[in-house]
Amino acid sequence: MPLPIRSRLLVLVLSVMLPGIIAALWVSWQTWSDEREATVRHMRDSTRALSMVVDKELARRAGIARVLSLSQILDASPQIPPDDLAMLELQSRRAMQGLSGWVELNAPDRTLFSTRLAPGRLPETAAIPPVTAAPATTATAAMAPEIAGTAGTAGTAGASATAPSVPSLVAAAGTAAAATPPPGLPTTTAASRPVPVREGVPLVEQAAVGDLAPDPATGQLRAQIIQPIERGGHVWLNMSITVLPQELQQIIDGQRLPPDWTASIVDGHGNVVARHPGGISYAGRPSTDDLKRLMATRDEAQFESVNLDGKPVTGYFSKSPQGWTVITAVPRDSGPGGFGARAALQPIAIGALLLVLFGMFGALWISRRISGPIHALNEIANELRAGEPVRARKTGMVECDEVALALEDASAAIHQGRYELEERVNEAIDRTREAEQLSSRSQRTAALGRLTGGVAHDFNNLLGVISNSAHLIQRSPHAESLAMPLGAIMRSVDVGSRLTQHLLRVAGRQPVHPQVVDLRSTLGEMKELLVTVLGKRMQLVMTMAPDLPSVRVDPSELELALINISLNARDATNGMGEITIDAGRASPGDVQDLAPGEYVAISVTDRGPGIPDDLLARVFEPFFTTKTVGKGTGLGLSQVLGFCVQAGGTARIASQLGAGTTVTLLLPAQTSARLVPDGARVDGTVRTRDDGLVNGLAGVRVLLVEDNEELNRVTVGLLRSFSCEVLSAKDADEALHLFGSGAAVDIVLSDVVMPGSMDGQALARELRARRPGLPIVLISGFSEALTAESTFTVLRKPASPPQILEALRRAMGLPTGT
Repeated sequence: MPLPIRSRLLVLVLSVMLPGIIAALWVSWQTWSDEREATVRHMRDSTRALSMVVDKELARRAGIARVLSLSQILDASPQIPPDDLAMLELQSRRAMQGLSGWVELNAPDRTLFSTRLAPGRLPETAAIPPVTAAPATTATAAMAPEIAGTAGTAGTAGASATAPSVPSLVAAAGTAAAATPPPGLPTTTAASRPVPVREGVPLVEQAAVGDLAPDPATGQLRAQIIQPIERGGHVWLNMSITVLPQELQQIIDGQRLPPDWTASIVDGHGNVVARHPGGISYAGRPSTDDLKRLMATRDEAQFESVNLDGKPVTGYFSKSPQGWTVITAVPRDSGPGGFGARAALQPIAIGALLLVLFGMFGALWISRRISGPIHALNEIANELRAGEPVRARKTGMVECDEVALALEDASAAIHQGRYELEERVNEAIDRTREAEQLSSRSQRTAALGRLTGGVAHDFNNLLGVISNSAHLIQRSPHAESLAMPLGAIMRSVDVGSRLTQHLLRVAGRQPVHPQVVDLRSTLGEMKELLVTVLGKRMQLVMTMAPDLPSVRVDPSELELALINISLNARDATNGMGEITIDAGRASPGDVQDLAPGEYVAISVTDRGPGIPDDLLARVFEPFFTTKTVGKGTGLGLSQVLGFCVQAGGTARIASQLGAGTTVTLLLPAQTSARLVPDGARVDGTVRTRDDGLVNGLAGVRVLLVEDNEELNRVTVGLLRSFSCEVLSAKDADEALHLFGSGAAVDIVLSDVVMPGSMDGQALARELRARRPGLPIVLISGFSEALTAESTFTVLRKPASPPQILEALRRAMGLPTGT
């Protein structure tokens, strides 16, 4: 069904943009999911690590308390001489160096010393009547059932025991009666100095890590690690070490957590000890009820809750062996890397919708700009057909304006020459068309060349993927059952290859059909043709070496190359003079930068004015010419270089102002020419005769450089099916990184046209500079990628597996399949 331009443009916009937008949304969702999982793992690992650090800090202080409790000084409990008590206090101060907090040695009713005060000083309280105290007994323990229920086996395990609540200890002993102090404990009177008195707090009989609570003397929040001092089966004293929230706050602050993360350390009752952010200002605040219930049943778990700031979070907690818990959380509405999927994907979706709308409005605007001039031309044509005078109107489109002007001229000519013959009208139209064609010929040719090269490159990549994949399938044990579809695939690849050749032919590039050519007879036959082409005023001298070897080339391409060079020489000498053609074996100095082997040199020399140095480096570029407009296309020497490179050699030019120019064709001799393997068929499939060649490449380390992901992956599988070891890179930068990292590479197979800082040829020259003599094979889909510096073995895409195999062996100097 015919569609107007507007509908076609809208369909084009939608067909191009929608798949890309859908793919972008899917990739964004997958990326967000992966980042979310990574955040959960990071949060879990950070929580566990921080829990280990907290446990280590608590265990360190518990160890100090345990070591001090084993001091021989305390063996005299409860009768401890004052000097020994002072020595124990000094040891406690030394043990706590570098740590915050303090050490206290407590009796049931008094504090014997505290490192929080100056040496020798005790907390001052009001003087009290003499009191007595008794060792901790089972009756005392009964007054504090919470102690017995939570201490467990901490009496021997120290810091590894579950921590009972210190505030509960105080509450349980609120009504405890004082007993007569054991012999040896100092007694005081009202007349003595102020004495440290504990208001009836019973002794703890097992090691415990207390919860965060205010200090009775200062009101400062702190926790205590309590170690009972037992001698003779009785607990006489308690050694306690204070843990300040500031110490644990320093641990959290030192983790350098992301700014939107929340991290908390809570005690055994779920009260906050330290927090990020907010610091110790949150100390003492209880956790949420749902989180407390979950921590009571699990040692670690992921959760969703609301933090103390009222924000919904997803978090993870881990309980340390000491009974304290570390919690980390991330806001659920955070962006990438967090848990706000809607917030993360909403801008992408909105942007995609705006992009589609913008594309549709753009298509409508462009269609209107295109259809308007076409309708104007239709009106002018109708006026012309009716015989009315035509006046061209500006349409806003250059091509349509030109047509309108031509119609106006034609209308004027019709009215002025109404009585003239029809032949003169046709002659005027022909002259107009010829003028238009001449004015745009060079632009069309250049645009066609670029378009053809781009299409050939992309299309040949697809053909390469299909061909290599089919070859891998052929090598599988079940290939026989797939013979018919594989044959259809390879025939389709051959049809596609011929299609790209047709495109190249339109742009002035002919397909190549190589065959063994006897140069002595072939050049002799070409001499008459060249003499005819050059004209009678030009003299052609041809010399050939007696031992001139054969080459494998396309005779038509060789003939076209010599004709192009000869015509350039004729134009350089103004159609008069002498042209010399010399054919012989190339000297080693001429081919030292080519693949190993024997080469033939065919040189064409003229005695023209020569070429300046600044132009000499560009003569092989496509569409570059020094001739006047209309005299040349700039494709002659480009064809010569493409022909030589495709044959496995290269073309060189040397010129001296005033002395003439020499163009030399370097072609591989038959003994080293790139030949089609016997195992290759016309349809591109491979027979079993390449098995010997494949085995010859076993263990060869190939560096493959190909930017097309599918073709890269399939070619890797193909090379590995040849028993090669393959390193894969998507561009030149990655290839140089692999090569420079010490990876062993025997040969390089690289595409020519690639994104990045350099193309395949620049990569090959850099690798050859780093390792002279490194075998390198380049593969390209169109000849614009081949410049005068191309001195490497080159394959044209799509290359069949036997051609790739043959090129690798030839570049490495191994025996070929001929």
